[in-house]
Amino acid sequence: MDWQNDIRVIVGLDFGTTYSGFAYCHIHDEIIHTNSKWPGVTGEFKTNTVLQYDYKFIRVEQWGNPALYKRSNAKKEKEPVELFKLHLGNLQAKLRPKLSIDHKKAIKDYLYEIGKLIRKTIHQKWSEVELTKHVLWVLTVPAEFSEKDKCIMRECVCNAKLIRNKSSPNLHFTTEPEAAAIYCMENELRDLNIGTSFMIVDCGGGTVDLTTRELVGIDQLGEVTERTGDFCGSTFVDNEFIQFLRKRLGHSAMDLLKEHNYGQYQNIVQTFCRRIKIPFTGDEPGSPYKLDIEDIAPALKQFVDEEIKGNLKAREWLIKITFNDVKKMFDPIIDRIIRMIRHQLLNNRGVCSEIALVGGFSKSKYLQKRIKQEFVHEAVIVIPNQPEAAIVRGAAMYGLSLQKSSNTSKMHKTKFAILNRILKYTYGIKIFPPWKNGDPPERNENGRIGIFKRLAEIGTEVVPEKEFSSSFIPVKSKQSDMKFEVYYTTKHNAKYCDDDQVKPLGSLHIDLPGIVKNRREMKVTFGFFFGQMEITAFARNEVNGQNYKIRFDLSMENEI
Repeated sequence: MDWQNDIRVIVGLDFGTTYSGFAYCHIHDEIIHTNSKWPGVTGEFKTNTVLQYDYKFIRVEQWGNPALYKRSNAKKEKEPVELFKLHLGNLQAKLRPKLSIDHKKAIKDYLYEIGKLIRKTIHQKWSEVELTKHVLWVLTVPAEFSEKDKCIMRECVCNAKLIRNKSSPNLHFTTEPEAAAIYCMENELRDLNIGTSFMIVDCGGGTVDLTTRELVGIDQLGEVTERTGDFCGSTFVDNEFIQFLRKRLGHSAMDLLKEHNYGQYQNIVQTFCRRIKIPFTGDEPGSPYKLDIEDIAPALKQFVDEEIKGNLKAREWLIKITFNDVKKMFDPIIDRIIRMIRHQLLNNRGVCSEIALVGGFSKSKYLQKRIKQEFVHEAVIVIPNQPEAAIVRGAAMYGLSLQKSSNTSKMHKTKFAILNRILKYTYGIKIFPPWKNGDPPERNENGRIGIFKRLAEIGTEVVPEKEFSSSFIPVKSKQSDMKFEVYYTTKHNAKYCDDDQVKPLGSLHIDLPGIVKNRREMKVTFGFFFGQMEITAFARNEVNGQNYKIRFDLSMENEI
């Protein structure tokens, strides 16, 4: 292909919710470099996905880390624009952050700024036109991104002047879990045997995402389970810290600081991260941590009420934070991550040789310690030397494989054509609607009755990718997870799961996220896809897009 002959550099770009980064390699030597020089910061592999605009929100004045601290001459500091990536994907509209500008403009502007840095880093003399011609871009996206989301990203990349037009072959997408898996396969997991399954746990700033992969051939990865994810990344530890300060300093004081002195508000958070969160190991407590309010956020002094002010003056404006205080900030977040891994192992029947931790939050020694303690007898825990760089490096490796082959990528498992087939069984799950008069009294289970819910009927003609599904809500208002018990039968009118000729096939566990207060508002779609030699059962959380999957071998189709 002619366009491939023009490629000089591969760039893997991880445009993240809270942090972004890139890696690159020149075609002539294939050595992958991860950028560590950002505006205002050196030595970090990622920078903040944040923009600070001028008064009219037209021109970007600062981006990355400096955008968090920009001062203005106005009496009221303007907050930066951040978390704009959350306007893509299927997060509910009410959970998306409010933005001062259109999210597509913010994405375009951020990509334009990072593109200027990339051009300067890889070839200082290249013009914007030469950048669009000589660079093969591999942009990582969340696994749940739809084709519509990717089209929006392609439009933003084009408007950011990284590619010549929206249909440019110089831009390719790969999912974040796939990029992480490629990187780990070339490094920490390079000695795995064919047939071995491993889990990638991507612990980022906003989300934690899990996938389980299988090595099905030399440099060939198969997918065992799809992405599962939740909003329990490292920034939620920061949120717990802010809640701690709210209790100590007053809710009003923290709200006023954020509203009028956002730079100082961020300085508190970043000081906590640098001095406390990142070094925290969970080992035996030492001396309490101390934050000097006069030093890091002097404006707070004018916002606290008189009683709190008097107490703080007596302590010279020092806030003491004990070991147990910090542990309580971490534990609710890490507990959710451990539960997600546990559910993933259950869905994979516990077959997983290694668990690889990637992403910035994976650098936390306390997180590593907790996961090792929990799963030490079930899998080998693998942590790359620089876990926060795994995705961008994997994206660059993916781009190299594209450049070397006219095919898509040898890292993808080959998909074979599957002919239509007729279902030999009826498939369904056990549900628990309210028990009502006329139902068998012996089946009254605390006011509910367990029945067989049919989802795919015997005799139905199915084709690949056809979905048989229905929506469900949790039984209990404060339920933290759901379990779908899958059954199959030759009967046309099975009513209960313990009827004759109704047999269990397996179960699928799904973790419910912590962002929904009322579980009755939660909706989960459960269903099936049918292949030639397997059934794929899936559960899709309609609130945050997390997607669970398990496959059943059709060799179970013996006489019932």
